[in-house]
Amino acid sequence: MNNHANQVIIYCDGACSGNPGPGGWGAVLMMGELWKKKVSGYEAHTTNNRMELMAAINALSAIKKLAAADGLPDKLETIAVYTDSVYVRSGIMEWIKKWKVTNWRSGTIKNQDLWQSLDSLCQDMKIEWIWVKGHSGNRYNDMADAIARDAIKKGLGT
Repeated sequence: MNNHANQVIIYCDGACSGNPGPGGWGAVLMMGELWKKKVSGYEAHTTNNRMELMAAINALSAIKKLAAADGLPDKLETIAVYTDSVYVRSGIMEWIKKWKVTNWRSGTIKNQDLWQSLDSLCQDMKIEWIWVKGHSGNRYNDMADAIARDAIKKGLGT
């Protein structure tokens, strides 16, 4: 992906304490020198895959709000989403095509509600989905992981 003034970089991650169990999601959002923001959330009973999807959904939603607040164009030039979830990357880049062709009737689609939300958010954005190995020393992926884990602790009141 080219380094342009309007390029947004997102690192997102989900975590679960037990699977299913209490879960959290976290993301780091960056746009050049304009801003760097952290977002997170918690659910009392969920799965790791749902939290991975929620991280991407909420990060992209936050980007839209930040872009509007900063007076940037509705269509940002590029967005690079870094995730350590093969599930999220494969789903949004490959599996979703079949689901849409079959009008979301290709067997049991786990987390269909979240996939549809993510798909809707992606419609007017140019997004590159990049897989990064988790727990490998990548500064921002590790930060997103820590944010997700902290969301669980806060949600549990610990």
